[in-house]
Amino acid sequence: MNPTLIAVGIIAALVLVAGLVYIGLRDDKNRDPLQDRLAQYGERDVPIQSLEDIELSLSFRDRVIIPVLRRLANFTANFTPQSQLESSRRMIELAGMAGSLEPTTFFAMRVIATIGLGLGAFMVFFVLSDTIAPGTAILYTLGGAALGYFFPVMWIKSKITRRQQNVVRALPDALDLLTICVEAGLGFDAAMGKVYEKWENELAIAFGRVLREIQLGKSRREALKDMSDRMDVPDITSFIAAIIQADQLGVSLTKILRVQSDQMRVKRRQRAQEKAQQAPVKMMIPMVLLIFPSIWIVLLGPSIIILMNTNTPL
Repeated sequence: MNPTLIAVGIIAALVLVAGLVYIGLRDDKNRDPLQDRLAQYGERDVPIQSLEDIELSLSFRDRVIIPVLRRLANFTANFTPQSQLESSRRMIELAGMAGSLEPTTFFAMRVIATIGLGLGAFMVFFVLSDTIAPGTAILYTLGGAALGYFFPVMWIKSKITRRQQNVVRALPDALDLLTICVEAGLGFDAAMGKVYEKWENELAIAFGRVLREIQLGKSRREALKDMSDRMDVPDITSFIAAIIQADQLGVSLTKILRVQSDQMRVKRRQRAQEKAQQAPVKMMIPMVLLIFPSIWIVLLGPSIIILMNTNTPL
């Protein structure tokens, strides 16, 4: 096989992977495209007269790169099982990236990363290396392809874990604010609006989405249940269940929020105690591998040198 063709294929695959990763990592949540386009029109002295002028006013990225990569993602989606797309959609939703990453794009990232890393491993272990046995090279190539296939999944799962940790960390303070607002006379929806106005974390954004869904006609019970499904956090699930049950039975939300707030503070204290108890165990690994050998070298090194300089047997 021609090494030049292999190198060209690897470069093309890596370019496609980089482009798809760029599409997936773009953060458009804080940018309103409609407002950007209206601002561009407002800054013009002469109004645009044709569709060609409108297209030429876009950047090269928006006109060429992003449409090509999206078409490639849609093409790969035609050969993707629906279960894979649903699983990808679920992970993207749990990671809080539903507005910035499509399931088809994510699956295309996995496919192209598999091809790119597989070709890279093939180039390194088959073409550039003469000392590795063919069987071992095949295993390395398969390992590189497997790494490319599972790396996007590991990346998005790390974002899911980070998001869930941020939600758990912010929940006790949010419940305290909800309790104070409800006790002051506000309704539960207005209290969620205060949380959304005060903070900009994942939990506040979720409350803001619940309020928008309620404004669009969805019932508060369904909106809160959908919020619980989008986060998949046990504390959020128990809190939402308590609110829905109180709403169904006509129980005062003030008491429910006070109880939930106290329980979340207790859980936060217990998590802090658990992490404090885990610290000595986690510290043993760097101590045994890094600190203890250094101490042995400092303490026993001079004695070993002295014994080596003397001719007396050990």
